[in-house]
Amino acid sequence: MADTDVLIVGAGPVGLTAAAELRRQGVECRVVDRLPERLPYAKAVGIQPRTLEIWDRMGMVRAALETAVPMRGQLVYADGVEQGRFELRLPPEVPYGFAALPQYETERILEEHLARFGTGIERGVELVSFTQDADGVRSRIRTADGGGEKAAEEEVRSRFLVGCDGAHSTVRRTLGLGFEGGAFPEEYMLGDVEVDWGLPAGYGVRAMHHGADWSVDDILVCIPLPGVRRYRMSMRVPPELSADGGDGGSSGGGRGTGDGIAHGLEGGRRPGLEHIQAVLDRLSPEPATASALRWSSVFRISHRLVDRYSDGRVFVAGDAAHIHPPTGAQGMNTGIQDAYNLAWKLALVLRGSAHPGLLDSYHAERHPVGREVVGRTVRHAAEGVQADPEDAATLMLREAQLLVAYPGSPVVGPGGAAGHGPRPGDRAPDCGGLMSGIATVPLRLYDVLRDRGHVLVLYADSAEALGACAELAATARRSAGGTEADADAPAADAPAAVVVLAPSGHDTDGAADGVPLPVYLDGRGEFRRMYGTTGSAAFLVRPDGYLGTRVAPVTAPQAAADLTAHLARVYRG
Repeated sequence: MADTDVLIVGAGPVGLTAAAELRRQGVECRVVDRLPERLPYAKAVGIQPRTLEIWDRMGMVRAALETAVPMRGQLVYADGVEQGRFELRLPPEVPYGFAALPQYETERILEEHLARFGTGIERGVELVSFTQDADGVRSRIRTADGGGEKAAEEEVRSRFLVGCDGAHSTVRRTLGLGFEGGAFPEEYMLGDVEVDWGLPAGYGVRAMHHGADWSVDDILVCIPLPGVRRYRMSMRVPPELSADGGDGGSSGGGRGTGDGIAHGLEGGRRPGLEHIQAVLDRLSPEPATASALRWSSVFRISHRLVDRYSDGRVFVAGDAAHIHPPTGAQGMNTGIQDAYNLAWKLALVLRGSAHPGLLDSYHAERHPVGREVVGRTVRHAAEGVQADPEDAATLMLREAQLLVAYPGSPVVGPGGAAGHGPRPGDRAPDCGGLMSGIATVPLRLYDVLRDRGHVLVLYADSAEALGACAELAATARRSAGGTEADADAPAADAPAAVVVLAPSGHDTDGAADGVPLPVYLDGRGEFRRMYGTTGSAAFLVRPDGYLGTRVAPVTAPQAAADLTAHLARVYRG
């Protein structure tokens, strides 16, 4: 018998996301981390709009919004001359912009959210080894009591194991997963400082110097942090701090692993304020003095990707699966999406509701994303964002991670898109202007989706379509293991269902009479525009906010069969 459903190794943003989502869905888990306390380092600081959308659906975005600072754009300088000001602008229907938040604050917010479900982090606990069989995973963990006594070992039996333990992952090494790639030869240093320049708040700074061959031989990158003129600055290591070779330390805070992976912060050499000031003197856009150094470190950068995201009942996510340059703040955000993708699938499996192949879709969906992110960040680190010939709007959406999609997933579709709306596997966009018969102010679609699992969003443009929507909702319940019961008593894992009425003069007080489903009026036509509907349609939104399938029109004879065919890929028959 298992001691817990899921053992999560690593309590960074990725592991905490996995734990919080599992607990929100009623799954028991334990979270262990070898560090005795949260590290006070502003390592990963960029928060992408897609991550904020995820936190919205998880019910924890408010804390992030109240702690982070907005990222408005970037100022670029070369050889002392301003090259341009890039504004971080997104379409108005995207609910969140770009933000900056120190990693220790991200971890604090996630940890407090996890605590709402009665789960904490077991700190000072290290995974030693594990084996797996057809029924579960048997792990050996070591606990140091901090009092100098001999460490104690414990055996934990779990049904699944998730390795969120960083670039030097014990889980990945034990599984023997391939982790091919390379390392950049340069060494860099980070510093969390305040600076007295007069540059506009909310803008990152990138200042470069070119050598005689026009290659970049000196660089300064500054990301704003909460506080007054506070930045996380990164720059190349000066000769007096440079070291030849070495494994680059541990991404978890300075423990060498001897695995030959040169990636992450080092625990030894620490730049002083004078090292940072020397770079400012050379590259700052205007005279500036650094002060209030909170922490600093030397770090190395590698680019690697696992060959498999899972093996049997064991999974890897985040830096345990992919590492790459920090260009564009993609790493932590990609890892959070790994965890979010995996958690709902594990929950469905653990409740006995999932198709036997559902967990295989984790690798099928996330490995291509990891490959694209590693490749793109390496190109951008070497050549700049101009390495990808995309228009500015598309580039911005990609950096915001709003274009991540799973079109080739084995658990997406069937169903195509009419018009210009999202296709199966695409992110389900937000929209505003939804009216109910009770709320006196418009709602967003994300308000309707928040804190739910699968949601069948049904768009009705006629009385006939409205009746067909109710029938499709019943089909979804049956296909997900439910019964003929009404909407008040669906199967525990069956999709919730809501109706959105076309803005054609319907009054929600009368149009939905006799329909046993929540009904919202598309008051400003935003749903119709964002989802590209030319008539009635059904959209199954997955727990991670992506479209599982799209069926149109809902009155078509094959509509129920198409929806059933998709649900058969996800749910146990």
